[in-house]
This record gives sequence, structure tokens and C-alpha cells, in this order.
Amino acid sequence: MISYKQRFQIFAGLALIAQTVNAQQTSLSARMDKTAEGLEKKVVAWRRDFHQYPELGNREFRTAGKVAAHLQALGMEVKTGVGKTGVVGILRGGKPGPVVALRADMDGLPVTERVDLPFKSEVRTEYNNQQTGIMHACGHDSHVAMLMGAAEVLASVKNELHGTVKFIFQPAEEGAPQGEEGGAYLMVKEGVLDNPKVDAIFGLHINSQTEVGTIKYRPGATMAAVDQFAIKLKGKQTHGASPWSGVDPIVTASQVVMGLQTIVSRNLPLTENAAVVTVGAIHGGIRQNIIPEEVNMIGTIRSLDNSMQKTIHRRINEVATNIAESAGAQADVKIDIMYPVTYNDPKLTDQMVPTLEAVAGKNNVRITPAQTGAEDFSFYQQKIPGFFYFLGGMTKGKKVEEAAPHHTPDFQIDESCFVLGMKTLCHLTVDYMSQTGKVAAVSGK
Repeated sequence: MISYKQRFQIFAGLALIAQTVNAQQTSLSARMDKTAEGLEKKVVAWRRDFHQYPELGNREFRTAGKVAAHLQALGMEVKTGVGKTGVVGILRGGKPGPVVALRADMDGLPVTERVDLPFKSEVRTEYNNQQTGIMHACGHDSHVAMLMGAAEVLASVKNELHGTVKFIFQPAEEGAPQGEEGGAYLMVKEGVLDNPKVDAIFGLHINSQTEVGTIKYRPGATMAAVDQFAIKLKGKQTHGASPWSGVDPIVTASQVVMGLQTIVSRNLPLTENAAVVTVGAIHGGIRQNIIPEEVNMIGTIRSLDNSMQKTIHRRINEVATNIAESAGAQADVKIDIMYPVTYNDPKLTDQMVPTLEAVAGKNNVRITPAQTGAEDFSFYQQKIPGFFYFLGGMTKGKKVEEAAPHHTPDFQIDESCFVLGMKTLCHLTVDYMSQTGKVAAVSGK
């Protein structure tokens, strides 16, 4: 039987160990923060370089080369050509523990930049048979730069890490070129979450309409699933002066567009989650006095709930087919599932929000409404617990309505947010490792 004195000695010893661990953790945190602050100019320079020379999805050769060279210089195991042009760096810590993945996306968009910057993109290309500029109009250049910085910070404390960090630099988040696979889907397919097997993944997205210093997140469904549809309506061509002698697919298409709008407003429980059905383009006809034989329309579907997604798919088929039949036309409906819901694992989210609050300040970390935009980070979250959050990139004091949204020619961000972005990525990694290690120790694993 253990005496009172022996118990006291045991508890005192455990308390001393806990104090030592906490002191070490505090020291580690302070050193990581100091290193991140010292890297600010370097990260800004990286971001400006990537911004000036953007590349479209599956074509990020220059970007990937710079990333790979940096990770190799840090002494990591580096794999290139993952998911076409992706780069993966593996940093093995000095102590055993879980595997944490950090992800940044690398691709730009077919947008011609209007912002007058010294590092403005002048790159041009042909996209969908049209001449266009290429621009980092969604902030992926900053994601790459911040993750490169976080890699340098974590590599500087490698021997103190209780686990392994896998740095995923991903191509084609905005979608692969027509006829190609790409993005997170392809990287997962090629085993990016294996060897070593990843336990949890973290990712951030800069936001041009959220003030610098602010971090936003949401447990559960955070960004929408995205699907695309194409509807071909076939009628009977005739002279525009005698529409009764044919079947008009243009009028039918107009009725289908209006019918599709009733799916969200009349078929879905909108008090539970939002949804969107948008027709983005209609093509048909060649001359003012000819009723064409065929009209094609394409559009997008956004949903935050799997059941509602299935309802939308079913109703698009029913609405288009039945309206076409009532007009004497035929409808061919195709729906392609693109990205699943970006779903923040609730348990992981609850576990890691205190880390964000400690780094950014509790008052600066807020829950955000769900967004109908989409993110292919969701493919990682389908396989393992993941946490995706938003980093403010709008200059303090600026009005939201004055800040250009993402995917526009006037998009820009305030680079003063980069240090906070690096710090959050590093602290999430270290805290997850520490907390997971403690749980494993208690459970005897």
C-alpha cells in the first residue's frame, strides 16, 4: 500500500514534470514566434515573386521548382510531381508523435490584373480559346509564401517536434484544365495522405474582405459542395416567322431556367442550410429569324448538406425533362459532382480553436457563417479530420465594400497578415502534436 508521503512525492514529481513541459512549450512557442517575425520580409518577397509570375492549374512549374528548392534547403525529404505539379515536403521531428499535414494551393486564375503594383502580373495566355491575363486573384500566392515560411520555422525546431509534419503544396485548386485530373482529388488519389499516414490536416485561406488580425472559422459544414450541370434541349428548327411549324428550344430553355429557380425556394428546407442553383450560360441560335434546333445551358449547384444535394440533382432532372416534354422538346441532363462539402471536424475544431485564440487574441477569432463558395481542401477532409480557417487580409480601417472580392481584377491583400498566418500554422502543428501525445500517453498507446 502506498503511503501518504509516497503519494505526495509522486504527485509532486508529476507536477514538476508538467511544469517543465509547460516551460519547454512556452520557450518553444516564443522561439517560433520570433523566427516567424524575422521571416516577414522573406515571405513578402516570395509572395511578390509568385504574384508577378502566376501559373494556372497543373502548370505551376516555376512555382513548384522554387518551393521544392526551399524545402530541400531545409533538409526535408521532398517529392515533386505529385498530382501533376504538386510538391510534398516531409519534416521528421526529433521525437515520436502524430503526423500533421499543412496545405497551401499554388495556382492562379485566368484574370487580367488591374491593380497598379510594382509586382503586377503581366503574364498572358490562351484559356478556353480566349486571350487573357493570369493573376493570383484569390491569394494562393500568399498561401504558398506563408507555408514556405512556416516550413522554415518548424524546421528550426525540428529536434523538439513530437511527430512529423507533411507540407503539401497543391496545384489546381481552382480546377484542372479540361480533360485533366488535378487538385486535392488527384493528390489524395496518388497517396499524399499516406507514407507516413497523416492524422490531421490544417489549411488556411486569406480573405480580402476580413480585417488583418482577424481569424474566422466554422465547425462542421463551412464551404459548399459544388457540382456543375449541363442541359441540352432539342427542339425542331423552323423559320422564325412560323414558330408553330417547329418546337422552340429557346422558349423552352427560358421556362427551364425559371423552373430551376423553384428548386431552392420550394423544395429545400432552407432553415437548415443554404443552397444555390445558378444557370451561368445559355447558347443557341445563329440568326434573328431562325428558331434553332438546339439550346445548351450550363450552371452550378452549391449545397451544404448531402441530402439536399441529392434532392437538387433529382429535381434538376425532373424539372428540365418534364418542362421540355410539355413543350414537345427533349432534355438531356448531365450533372458532374466536383467538390464535396468543406467540413471542419467538430472535435478537431473544438480542440484547436484555443490555439488560434492564444495566437491572435480571443476577441479576434470569430465564428463565420457558412459560405456557398467551394474549396477542394474538402477532399482531404473526406479521408482524415481537417480544420480549415480564414485569415484576414484587408487593411485595418478599410470598409468592406471598398475591398475587391476574390476572383476579380482588382483583388489585393495586405501583406501585414503573413506573420499571423505563419504563427497559426506553426502553433496548430505543435499544439496538436503535444495534445495528441498527452492523450496517447494517458491511454497507454
